[in-house]
Amino acid sequence: MTFAAKLCCASLDELTLVALDSSPLTAVHTSRQVQVIPDELLVCRQFAGTLLIEQNGREVALRTGDMTLVDPRLPYAARFSSDANLLVVKVPRRRLEARVGRTGNMVARLMRPAQDETGFISDFLALLPAHVERLGPTAATVADQALDLLAVALAKMGGVSRSRVSSARFLVLTRLRAAIDSQLTNPALDPAVAAAAAGVSVRYANAVLADESTSVARLILTRRLERCRQALCDVAQARRSISDIAYSWGFSDMTHFGRRFRATYGLLPSEYRKAHALL
Repeated sequence: MTFAAKLCCASLDELTLVALDSSPLTAVHTSRQVQVIPDELLVCRQFAGTLLIEQNGREVALRTGDMTLVDPRLPYAARFSSDANLLVVKVPRRRLEARVGRTGNMVARLMRPAQDETGFISDFLALLPAHVERLGPTAATVADQALDLLAVALAKMGGVSRSRVSSARFLVLTRLRAAIDSQLTNPALDPAVAAAAAGVSVRYANAVLADESTSVARLILTRRLERCRQALCDVAQARRSISDIAYSWGFSDMTHFGRRFRATYGLLPSEYRKAHALL
């Protein structure tokens, strides 16, 4: 029996796109292998053929346009049909979970293109391989948009354990993250503003976020730092001053910004920009 496969890879900021064409194939990812991989999540989008994935006690069958989330920190098995064509988007766990919270109960759940906005998100991912090499300095922005869209799909899917987080609390989580992301440029954004936009009290918002080991204030800070980090890596923004970038994403104290940036990324903003300019 002849086996044939084709694998193509490309980078989109911190995301990695892997396109796979394969003959019938069975792949088993064991508990031993999970110890030696980066801390990533895999978003699978099927182009052709069928892919069966088993993980976390569930089995999902992907057909054209379907998507699912796979956690390579957990064992899984995948069975590819003949002429299978699959796109895998490798996403840093921290960047996706910053938007949707813990993903343990979202893996191996089917996201069909007919479900609300999921069709648009599926089409968006399908376009990326053909354009990723030409994006240049806009790659970081497109990657962030892809993560935002994936977060919408996962939130719509509602794959959160009802025993751990009620549907009402999950809705608050989604609203909080949306409210924060939409107002990051507003220097007046604080826990009270974010909670009010989500329709809850600060106390309740913090209680909900405690399940994700964070708080409203920390989430605001994390998202602002991430936006600044992306801008510092963007060649198209190389002429912008660091202070202009920080102020534009809601920081008002450069000393505080520099200290928190270094605590998060290990370098001062100026050092981080210089290090990535050399890559």
